[in-house]
Amino acid sequence: MKRLLIANRGEIALRIARTARRMGIAVVAVYSDADANAPHVRFADEAIRIGAAPAAESYLNVDAVIAAARSSGADAVHPGYGFLAERPEFAERCAHEGLTFVGPSAASMLALGNKSRAKRLLEDRGVPFLPGYHGEDQSDDVLAAAARKIGVPLMIKASSGGGGRGMRLVMDEADFPAALRSARSEALAAFGDGDVLLERALLAPRHVEVQIFGDAFGNVVHLGERDCSVQRRHQKLIEETPSPAVDPALRERLGATAIAIARAAAYENAGTVEFLLDSDGTFYFIEMNARLQVEHPVTEAVTGFDLVEWQLRVARGEPLPATQDAIVLTGHAIEARLCAEDPAREYLPQTGTLVAWEPPSQLRVEHALEAGIEISPYYDSMIAKIVSYGSTREDARRRLAEGVASCVAFGVPTNAAALAVILDDDVFAAGAATTRFIEERLASVEFAAPPPVEAIALAAALTYRVDAESGAFGSWTSWSSSALPPAAMRLRDANGASHEVRVLGTPSGIAHVTVGDAVIVVEVADSNPLDGITVRYRFDRGPWLRGTFVRSGSTAYFTHGGRSFAFDEVVENSERSGTVAASDGFLRAPMSGRVVAVYARAGERTEADTALVVLEAMKMEHALTLPIAALVGEVTAAEGLQVHANDVLLAYDPAVA
Repeated sequence: MKRLLIANRGEIALRIARTARRMGIAVVAVYSDADANAPHVRFADEAIRIGAAPAAESYLNVDAVIAAARSSGADAVHPGYGFLAERPEFAERCAHEGLTFVGPSAASMLALGNKSRAKRLLEDRGVPFLPGYHGEDQSDDVLAAAARKIGVPLMIKASSGGGGRGMRLVMDEADFPAALRSARSEALAAFGDGDVLLERALLAPRHVEVQIFGDAFGNVVHLGERDCSVQRRHQKLIEETPSPAVDPALRERLGATAIAIARAAAYENAGTVEFLLDSDGTFYFIEMNARLQVEHPVTEAVTGFDLVEWQLRVARGEPLPATQDAIVLTGHAIEARLCAEDPAREYLPQTGTLVAWEPPSQLRVEHALEAGIEISPYYDSMIAKIVSYGSTREDARRRLAEGVASCVAFGVPTNAAALAVILDDDVFAAGAATTRFIEERLASVEFAAPPPVEAIALAAALTYRVDAESGAFGSWTSWSSSALPPAAMRLRDANGASHEVRVLGTPSGIAHVTVGDAVIVVEVADSNPLDGITVRYRFDRGPWLRGTFVRSGSTAYFTHGGRSFAFDEVVENSERSGTVAASDGFLRAPMSGRVVAVYARAGERTEADTALVVLEAMKMEHALTLPIAALVGEVTAAEGLQVHANDVLLAYDPAVA
């Protein structure tokens, strides 16, 4: 293995490339037009264009990837852990072309990579399953009959793929047909396969998975378990190892079951066997991901092994680097997924330009981000993984909480605030979180809470200073050289609320900010110029505080008190981009994406909370509804249409009830 083509992008491609380069293997990157200048492209020894936007489709183009491997002289292909990673036809094509595929064989993928086929293979081998249906007959009538037999609560799952896509929880039998239609559609778009399986749903289990590895000599080992219970929309947010719910005896049983499942398919290379763990210690097999997982860094942290190196060594015919008795878990590791999504808007994916990016320097952060990069609607909403390690779980938790709080990602809303709440929650700190954690513990958290008056004052002081240094106040050029004229300004926060403020600067570098009835004295340290990202400040001669600040256009982005804020300076006759009245008579796209279904019809009356348009963004489908009964007017949305945030999808009359 001398030259490795990585058939993936972003932080995945960078992660694999770093290990390959350390092992003396040259790296070939592929890219779509949307990623022409991406970090993974610049890092590689050679980069080859494989297609235009929509970008995700380029990375799924088997012919283009194979052609890139041929033209670059690559002798091996690593699919990463997405896109083509679990496509048996791709593994088979690589073998046919004489390319070493870094992953399991096509036969193993066919046996275990599809959830339904895996269950059919394992159902006579003593592997514990939840009651359900995983048959080949996918007709509506058969699935409906199976659903009635299983009963509710019921889970519909895509047979292929993972990441929560193509999953729907059904709590009422009447909702089954619509949920089935939606799950199939999402699965087909994400994985090219609309087949599903049905399972009795456990409402508050643990989600525990076991990392396994096999080689060509019949050796199979496990590297412990990961707890992935903290999820939203069936997508993982926090992963850790070892699981707080698993003792050595249970770990041995889970590991033995995972190894038996791998042996049933003569499995080679990396794989992850996933289980649901009930409160009484009973566990059930749910699927096997025939690839390396996003959360593998936590396993690397507690074992000391580089799992990508293991993949490459096994792929080139070497035995596993360690036997089972040499694999020891030491300490504790936790990973948080930083996603471009807004917790204040039900975690809707967000797109836009990343104005500033500064990951926590004290932790391992897997990312492919930099200031100015575009977060597009074509890929998953996860933009970085922040990983902490400690000798105890509490050490790891505290370090991760501090790292999340210090992470700077300005310009695109992220879930950082939600991650901070999770990591500080008493239930999570006690190691007692289940898959219901988000619904039970974060439902009452107000992520759209109004900014505190200190944050408004700080925004005003920072904006005032930037305006002064840009010449807005005439020839004044130094913060402390002379008195400044008072300024009245209107600032609009991220919730769309306006704040009238008045600022008076003094020769000593202090700003007196009037917000409503309050007058707050804000001092920004002159030793930290505002063309950088770090800023020191204090209120009313109190203790000095440290934060970050970036001004982009009319918007001031900064951190204060562990929160991130964005305030627009509103100039007369200007409107904040993206702000739309909630009752203007139009249903608008909440984010950029592609219309995959339109159920609304002009002239028809619709009830509140009825799906009218389905939008696909960042690999997930989002049903758009109205909060009221209304009469639908002109429908501008059409299936297949690519739309941008705030584009009008349809008109309605909110007065008709």
